[in-house]
Amino acid sequence: MQFTAEIIAGYLGGAVEGNKEAAVSSVAKIEEAGAGDLVFLSNPKYEEHIYRTGATIAIVNRDFKAQHPLPEGLTLVRVDNAYKAFASLLNLYVANKPKKTGISPLAFVHPSATVGTDVYIGEYAVVGEGATVGDGTEIWPQVYVGDRVRVGAGAKLYPGVKVYEECVIGDRVTVHGGTVIGGDGFGFAPTEDGSFQKIPQIGNVVIEEDVEIGSNCSIDRATMGSTRIRRGAKLDNLIQVAHNVVIGESTVMAAQVGIAGSTKVGSHVMMGGQVGVVGHITIADGVKIGSQSGIPNNIPTPGVTVFGSPAYPGLEGHRIQASVKQLPELRKQVAELAKQLRALQEQLAAK
Repeated sequence: MQFTAEIIAGYLGGAVEGNKEAAVSSVAKIEEAGAGDLVFLSNPKYEEHIYRTGATIAIVNRDFKAQHPLPEGLTLVRVDNAYKAFASLLNLYVANKPKKTGISPLAFVHPSATVGTDVYIGEYAVVGEGATVGDGTEIWPQVYVGDRVRVGAGAKLYPGVKVYEECVIGDRVTVHGGTVIGGDGFGFAPTEDGSFQKIPQIGNVVIEEDVEIGSNCSIDRATMGSTRIRRGAKLDNLIQVAHNVVIGESTVMAAQVGIAGSTKVGSHVMMGGQVGVVGHITIADGVKIGSQSGIPNNIPTPGVTVFGSPAYPGLEGHRIQASVKQLPELRKQVAELAKQLRALQEQLAAK
């Protein structure tokens, strides 16, 4: 399928600079593109590539000013926000891809399950007793949907996803391969003989509408009640969410975040990669947490930025990190001062 610069500009509300009939059939990275490719430039770090790109069309911000001659034949589409515009085009591309439908004869759907219209259930997928699958949902091969699970409309469960019994998946939720939803929370009580007695985890997991969860995540079921991921949250790959955690609306987490049990994370929170959060604390709305930070206590102030392990407010955290780098030199200085002090003490004692 080909799109001309004129069509792209019309869809994005942009302006064409160059050949409005220039056509593209694929998208590519700006540094690797060739003829017939569409690229975008948003980050100034990549500007050097636009001066030698082989792409046919480039989406740029309206205020982009070329510092060098652009490649011959390159057409620009100027928009208010190149990054957002390119994302809109990718969504359009995905929406126009052929959609899988139908139930494979190699899938198992329990007779008591309710399956909506235009549903796809792939090979070796299992839909358990009393489960419900909404209209237009895609359940890819080797997915397990447990007993009495409710999956909403327009959801996508990619290969290898496992959803344990009685969990709830909302409308338009996307879960990528290998993720386990509703496994037991880590609950064990120490006994007098030094062993551990398992505490049954009888709650569930509720994932609200428009959530996206990456691959190989673990979202543990609650001991009682629900572990809950609220509307619009986005989780990257390899994330651990423990029992009874609540993650607020439109919160985003990068890879390898770990959140211990019963912690409440507010709305619009941003966590960088490898953030570790202890259990039974509360993080306020809009908090931003730098990568590899450790969060040992409540963060009650909305919108604050924290960094480090343990985490401190933004500038303080950066100052501490900068000071750590100076410790070897400071140690040498202290040792030298101690040596001078001993020498002075010996001189005074000799008198």
